Amino acid sequence: MGSLRTEPARTRPELLAPSVAAAVEGWPADAAVAVDSVLVAAIDADLADTAAFCAAYDVGLDASANCVVVAGKREGEIRYAACVILATTRADVNGVVRRQLNVRKASFAPMAEAVELTGMEYGGITPIGLPEQWPILVDPRVVATPYVIIGSGLRRSKIALPGPALAALPGAQVIEGLARPVD
Repeated sequence: MGSLRTEPARTRPELLAPSVAAAVEGWPADAAVAVDSVLVAAIDADLADTAAFCAAYDVGLDASANCVVVAGKREGEIRYAACVILATTRADVNGVVRRQLNVRKASFAPMAEAVELTGMEYGGITPIGLPEQWPILVDPRVVATPYVIIGSGLRRSKIALPGPALAALPGAQVIEGLARPVD
């Protein structure tokens, strides 16, 4: 986990967005991944963006995950999903994601919309604590990562947790082909 100083997330709710803190607090006792495996680390908010964060904290891009909010419209209804991919990949938004949402065209949700709907800060959006009706699409490479670093809902901290924990979140689906390696 590079030079991050982590602590159990449940002991530091002030480092989590409110919905994320609530999800951690409500973590099932019988979950495949114990809540004590969900860690949080304070970071410099100016270094929250992936490339800057990885360079500053010695975290490999292959251990850093991004959560992107995607939207598409069908029959007048906007459908949202969260895509969880490694920083070494890009989500196949207009292929795999579009088909998962069953929409004609999918795109990244506008920043203001994503922030308002998630209650999280831009650059810190995480799949933990998202609206319950949203599917969480997880790339298999994320699940295969022993410990992955992802947003905490705030720019001033990051969560570290076992990759398989993301596949166990409510509404999560592991989707083959969700992401493609960055060239």
